[in-house]
Amino acid sequence: MEQNNDINETKVLERYQKAIDYYWSASQHNKISYKRSRFSIIILGSLITLMSSFSSAAFIEGNNALKISFAIITPMMAALMTIIGGFVQSFHWGAAWRDMVLNAQELEKSRDLFLATKPENRDLKQELENLHQIVIKETKSFFQRVIDSEIKPKENNNADSGE
Repeated sequence: MEQNNDINETKVLERYQKAIDYYWSASQHNKISYKRSRFSIIILGSLITLMSSFSSAAFIEGNNALKISFAIITPMMAALMTIIGGFVQSFHWGAAWRDMVLNAQELEKSRDLFLATKPENRDLKQELENLHQIVIKETKSFFQRVIDSEIKPKENNNADSGE
């Protein structure tokens, strides 16, 4: 860990840039994952409906190979759609994308305010504290979104009443 006397403006700016780059990169990953998963669910849902309709059509009923194929493929596609939906609910890519973009913008704002401050008025220690607080706030938000979204048993508030 660096000593306070080793901290200079260049290192503060490097720390800002590293954090900003991380959040923009992570936001892109989450954006791509979100859009792909939403697209996949829409397409699979439509195909499942279409295949279910076709499976009762006369040309499918009369062809044993097609009938068996539709009977196997349709539920497999439904299972795949359920898996993708589970990933969407577990990883919250849409919310993560939004939060990563907002965090990158907040870091850029903080960095720009630092740069706009006269060098003799800059407090490097406070600036690093600001940077760390922004990152810690987003990290807490991430874990609340992902882990705290699990269903938890309700506490019994009537324990003292003898019920």
